[in-house]
Amino acid sequence: MARSDDPEPPLAGRARHVRLAVVIESDAAPDADEASAPHRCGVVVLLGRPNAGKSTLLNQLLGEKIAAVTPKPQTTRSQLMGIVTRAGAQILLLDTPGLHEGSKPLDVAMRDAVTRATEDCDIAVLLIDAAAGYEPIHAEWLARLSKRGVPVLLVATQIDRPECARATWPPPHAEGAAAALRISARTGAGIEAFVAEVLSRLPEGPPHFPADQLTDRPMRFVAAEFVREAAFLELSQELPYRLAVDLIEFDERDPLLTRIRANLLVERDSQKRIAIGTGGERVRAIGTRARRDIERLLGHQVFLDLRVKVDPAWAKQAKRLKSLGYR
Repeated sequence: MARSDDPEPPLAGRARHVRLAVVIESDAAPDADEASAPHRCGVVVLLGRPNAGKSTLLNQLLGEKIAAVTPKPQTTRSQLMGIVTRAGAQILLLDTPGLHEGSKPLDVAMRDAVTRATEDCDIAVLLIDAAAGYEPIHAEWLARLSKRGVPVLLVATQIDRPECARATWPPPHAEGAAAALRISARTGAGIEAFVAEVLSRLPEGPPHFPADQLTDRPMRFVAAEFVREAAFLELSQELPYRLAVDLIEFDERDPLLTRIRANLLVERDSQKRIAIGTGGERVRAIGTRARRDIERLLGHQVFLDLRVKVDPAWAKQAKRLKSLGYR
């Protein structure tokens, strides 16, 4: 059986025909300027406070859901690349954990993921909940990146919400930003203008990945994220921050059925009882929700064997965090 440490190619999902259709349509009748324009490719990092809309924007631009999204802060715990291929350009989008403080090993791992993502980026996108406003941490990152010569796009998110639509934008003390935009990743408002701003600033270069590839992460990582998202949505307010997912087996030998075995990790026996629920109803609900998302992405049936396991040290050891995919 395929184990969690077996090599696996990165995800090239069901959106393949959608993306190629865009490329073919754009290539059908290019004008002279488009035909002679150099190809562009670069790394674009998405930064922002928890729940600023980074993962929602990533999924919107890909046309497929690969990033976990929940109303709870700190759903994103690790760097995730989404590969957006358009005619003449490839955008390598880096989703990152929300900007926050904290001294626990998991907090440190998440902050390190943000720092690494910004080290070699070509463009930085600072996503801001317009209703919450422009905060000192936004100004800090704008100054830090601008000093290095990285163009920073300030993007007000969730403008489909009335309180965000009414908010003053751009913020009055955001000098140094390359542009200020407003979007709703949920409705698509402002997305094409945002993409145009990104494309205009990408460096020239060949594509780094095939046009049908969605991410540099293997499918087992995405599957584990879907399980964790389902647990966040099914469980109480506090428990999600005490759990992780350890994907033990990902067997794709049958082209019509992928078999997955995973452990939902919690820190205490009391949490295990909550995650299992009466007669196992809670863990079954988590598994059903996650399985549907995985099946939608793979395009075929999935058998998911999900168990709850107590692992008191999963969030306290850097080596263990790395083994769970937090990088």
